[in-house]
Amino acid sequence: MTRYPWTYFGQRFVLLLIGVAIILLGINVGFGGIKTLGWQVPTDFIHIADANAFAQQDNHVRFLGGFWFGAGLVFVFAALKPHGARPILTALIVMIVAGGVARVMSLDATVLLDPSILQSLVLELVGFPLLAVWIHKTPVTGDAIADVMPN
Repeated sequence: MTRYPWTYFGQRFVLLLIGVAIILLGINVGFGGIKTLGWQVPTDFIHIADANAFAQQDNHVRFLGGFWFGAGLVFVFAALKPHGARPILTALIVMIVAGGVARVMSLDATVLLDPSILQSLVLELVGFPLLAVWIHKTPVTGDAIADVMPN
């Protein structure tokens, strides 16, 4: 039990916002493929030299977009029903951090320090680990009101 209900409800609100953002990113890539739907960048950034190879890679990227969409649904579900969500949120956060580490493995400082990438990288390598700590420090027993109301 915590004396600070705003911590519990604030965390649920943050999880909801993260979930919605991830869902939107998943839709952008899942339905738009490599070119995306254009919600983040213009869709004319790529020239296709091999249509068959592009179609195959585009299909893989669409899968990843769908996977990302599903991850967003899990964050939303955890915001609405936090009881029992801690282990799966932890797993998703570990995967997000691993994705951030994979970005760094490009070893291209020009790309990594670009503001459009840097903000995501900071969230992946700093923000999500902090979220994991917050999640693990916030008690949840299944009854939202009982969890946060002082005796």
